[in-house]
Amino acid sequence: MHGFAVADAYAAGVSRRRLRAADLRAPFHGVRAGRIPDDTRALAQAYAAGLRHSDAFSHGTALELVGVAVPPRSTSDLHVTSMGGAQRARGRGVRGHEAATGSVRLGLVAGLPTVHPVDAWCQLGSSLTTRELVAVGDALVRRVDPIATLDELAVAVRRWAPRRGVRSLREALPLVRERTDSRQETELRLDAAEAGLPEPEVNGIIVDDDGRFVAYGDLVYREYRTVLEYDGEQHRVDDVQFARDVGRLDDLARLGWRVIRVTKQHRGPGRGGRLARLREALMDRGWRPDASS
Repeated sequence: MHGFAVADAYAAGVSRRRLRAADLRAPFHGVRAGRIPDDTRALAQAYAAGLRHSDAFSHGTALELVGVAVPPRSTSDLHVTSMGGAQRARGRGVRGHEAATGSVRLGLVAGLPTVHPVDAWCQLGSSLTTRELVAVGDALVRRVDPIATLDELAVAVRRWAPRRGVRSLREALPLVRERTDSRQETELRLDAAEAGLPEPEVNGIIVDDDGRFVAYGDLVYREYRTVLEYDGEQHRVDDVQFARDVGRLDDLARLGWRVIRVTKQHRGPGRGGRLARLREALMDRGWRPDASS
């Protein structure tokens, strides 16, 4: 399990001792911190002194601690699960939960007791939409430094029955894909699927006629030599990245690939327009939708 139970997950351990400096502030009742924490990791470190042996960070908090983004409503409070019948954690800025001993796996992230990221994903089954669960699942099995595998997600979903949220998890699991690089890629892939377009390769490798690497494509329709790309802010504001993109697009065009690009400005009708352009490109190259599409 990459990034879980690793003491230097954030290049710093967390001490459970209470801080005593005169200028400390109290983000939680009975807990002090040197400054008002401004992110989940800092909040968890500040609260760690108040954790009991039966407690572990869980739900969206556990996922953010291993670098997996979740919808903001899932991290507006710190989520803490108490095991084995212990009274659930309470207080300002804390949302407590209860779990039977052994029902979720535990480990350490930067010294913080934390529910296993895959089990934390399962915990969110009762509060996130199917699309949101897919996005979080994609982030767990991402291309760079994946935290889990699809098999691990499948085993966890089977173990989760008959708990709350298992139905949503079962709906999300078949839609999770490995090798994703961003939530925006996931959203674009799901939008394309809802538009009745064929299943692409996620971050597929494109090579030239001699087998030399040319590019990764966000969503690759290899049979039709077409790529659907999400261009984030870095593609616009980073001159080096922009120049690299220009060269890559030239190389792809030379090899006969069609690239349909989507940005954050393509929302609503704009997103629909780009997907219509993708449909046209695929059909020009031989794809035919099923009668049901």
